[in-house]
Amino acid sequence: MSTYLLLDLAFLGTVALVALATWLSRRMPAWRLVALSAIPLLVMTAIFDNVLVGLHIVSYDPDLISGAFLGFAPVEDFSYAIAAVVLLPCLWSLLAPRERPAP
Repeated sequence: MSTYLLLDLAFLGTVALVALATWLSRRMPAWRLVALSAIPLLVMTAIFDNVLVGLHIVSYDPDLISGAFLGFAPVEDFSYAIAAVVLLPCLWSLLAPRERPAP
Protein backbone atom coordinates (compact mmCIF):
# COMPACT_ATOMS: atom_id res chain seq x y z
CA MET A 1 0.00 0.00 0.00
CA SER A 2 1.33 3.41 -0.97
CA THR A 3 1.23 6.38 1.36
CA TYR A 4 1.15 10.07 0.58
CA LEU A 5 4.68 10.35 1.94
CA LEU A 6 5.98 7.73 -0.52
CA LEU A 7 4.20 9.52 -3.35
CA ASP A 8 5.76 12.79 -2.23
CA LEU A 9 9.22 11.23 -2.05
CA ALA A 10 8.92 9.92 -5.60
CA PHE A 11 7.72 13.31 -6.82
CA LEU A 12 10.40 15.23 -4.92
CA GLY A 13 13.03 12.76 -6.13
CA THR A 14 12.14 13.64 -9.71
CA VAL A 15 12.39 17.34 -8.85
CA ALA A 16 15.80 16.70 -7.27
CA LEU A 17 16.99 15.03 -10.48
CA VAL A 18 15.91 18.06 -12.53
CA ALA A 19 17.64 20.38 -10.04
CA LEU A 20 20.78 18.24 -10.31
CA ALA A 21 20.64 18.42 -14.11
CA THR A 22 20.31 22.18 -13.83
CA TRP A 23 23.31 22.37 -11.52
CA LEU A 24 25.41 20.10 -13.76
CA SER A 25 24.59 22.24 -16.79
CA ARG A 26 25.67 25.35 -14.83
CA ARG A 27 22.36 27.02 -15.63
CA MET A 28 21.09 27.52 -12.09
CA PRO A 29 18.21 29.87 -11.30
CA ALA A 30 18.65 32.73 -8.84
CA TRP A 31 18.12 30.73 -5.64
CA ARG A 32 17.56 33.81 -3.46
CA LEU A 33 14.61 34.76 -5.64
CA VAL A 34 13.36 31.18 -5.59
CA ALA A 35 13.48 31.20 -1.79
CA LEU A 36 11.69 34.55 -1.66
CA SER A 37 8.93 33.24 -3.89
CA ALA A 38 8.62 30.14 -1.71
CA ILE A 39 7.55 32.18 1.31
CA PRO A 40 4.21 33.52 -0.02
CA LEU A 41 3.53 30.26 -1.83
CA LEU A 42 3.90 28.21 1.35
CA VAL A 43 1.86 30.72 3.37
CA MET A 44 -0.96 30.58 0.81
CA THR A 45 -0.74 26.79 0.71
CA ALA A 46 -1.02 26.66 4.50
CA ILE A 47 -4.05 28.95 4.51
CA PHE A 48 -5.99 27.30 1.69
CA ASP A 49 -5.12 23.72 2.65
CA ASN A 50 -6.28 24.38 6.20
CA VAL A 51 -9.54 25.86 4.93
CA LEU A 52 -10.14 22.92 2.58
CA VAL A 53 -9.34 20.28 5.19
CA GLY A 54 -10.99 22.17 8.06
CA LEU A 55 -14.27 22.50 6.14
CA HIS A 56 -14.08 18.81 5.13
CA ILE A 57 -13.99 19.67 1.44
CA VAL A 58 -10.90 17.48 1.21
CA SER A 59 -10.12 14.59 3.52
CA TYR A 60 -7.27 12.16 3.87
CA ASP A 61 -7.23 8.52 4.88
CA PRO A 62 -5.59 8.58 8.33
CA ASP A 63 -3.81 5.31 7.53
CA LEU A 64 -2.02 6.90 4.55
CA ILE A 65 -0.69 10.11 6.10
CA SER A 66 2.32 10.57 8.37
CA GLY A 67 0.29 12.04 11.22
CA ALA A 68 2.23 15.33 11.23
CA PHE A 69 0.04 18.37 10.64
CA LEU A 70 0.33 22.11 10.18
CA GLY A 71 -3.05 23.14 11.50
CA PHE A 72 -5.54 20.77 9.89
CA ALA A 73 -3.43 20.05 6.82
CA PRO A 74 -1.01 17.10 6.74
CA VAL A 75 2.59 18.08 6.03
CA GLU A 76 2.50 15.96 2.88
CA ASP A 77 0.34 18.68 1.28
CA PHE A 78 3.26 21.08 1.29
CA SER A 79 5.56 18.96 -0.84
CA TYR A 80 3.78 19.97 -4.03
CA ALA A 81 4.29 23.67 -3.33
CA ILE A 82 7.96 23.03 -2.52
CA ALA A 83 8.35 20.95 -5.67
CA ALA A 84 6.73 23.62 -7.83
CA VAL A 85 8.90 26.42 -6.46
CA VAL A 86 12.05 24.38 -7.24
CA LEU A 87 10.99 22.60 -10.44
CA LEU A 88 9.65 25.55 -12.43
CA PRO A 89 12.73 27.82 -12.13
CA CYS A 90 15.00 24.84 -12.86
CA LEU A 91 13.04 23.95 -15.99
CA TRP A 92 12.99 27.60 -17.01
CA SER A 93 16.79 27.73 -16.67
CA LEU A 94 17.34 24.43 -18.48
CA LEU A 95 15.02 25.18 -21.37
CA ALA A 96 16.06 28.79 -21.94
CA PRO A 97 18.19 29.30 -25.04
CA ARG A 98 21.86 29.72 -24.29
CA GLU A 99 23.26 33.18 -24.79
CA ARG A 100 25.83 33.41 -27.52
CA PRO A 101 29.03 35.30 -26.75
CA ALA A 102 29.37 38.64 -28.49
CA PRO A 103 31.65 38.50 -31.56
